[in-house]
Amino acid sequence: MLGCGAGAIRGFGSGLLGNRCSITRAWRVMSERNGPSVQELHAPNSICFGCGPANADGLQIRSFRGENGLLMSFEPSPEHQAFPGMVNGGIIGALLDCHGNWTAAIALMDQAGEEEPPCTVTANYSIKLRRPTPAGARLDVSAEVVELSEDRATVRMVLEAEGKVCATGEGLFVAVREGHPAYHRWN
Repeated sequence: MLGCGAGAIRGFGSGLLGNRCSITRAWRVMSERNGPSVQELHAPNSICFGCGPANADGLQIRSFRGENGLLMSFEPSPEHQAFPGMVNGGIIGALLDCHGNWTAAIALMDQAGEEEPPCTVTANYSIKLRRPTPAGARLDVSAEVVELSEDRATVRMVLEAEGKVCATGEGLFVAVREGHPAYHRWN
């Protein structure tokens, strides 16, 4: 593993799992942000359970731009437990799904040179629960686009707690057009 010297720190290095020092530094930079998240900027009225700022009973994730994608932190509540001390796998899935979806939407927006992201939906995603995820720890989720076309993006996500990878995922997220039931869901 690379050391944490100036030469080793470049965003996510060679990918989400490639450079631990870079990920740690990225979290420090992100935690200093007090501004609005991408959800608050682009979909303040969204009621999505995972990422909707307007859903008081939801997870209300807050994703921020990183060097190679989006970053977020999440503090699980007692009701997010599967059993004492461990986060429910469904909650982990929702965190990765919504964060991955926003990563795709922002990448598609940037690629098109637009000011607002297209409304995207999950076409498919999978997660690997690699170890039990502690409920009493901050969960750090990073996501980066690995393939981008005109209306879709494949995104890889990593969830860490206490410096250990607890879950990984990959998803395909697609921009929808007028006539799709989710087309206006963010505004």
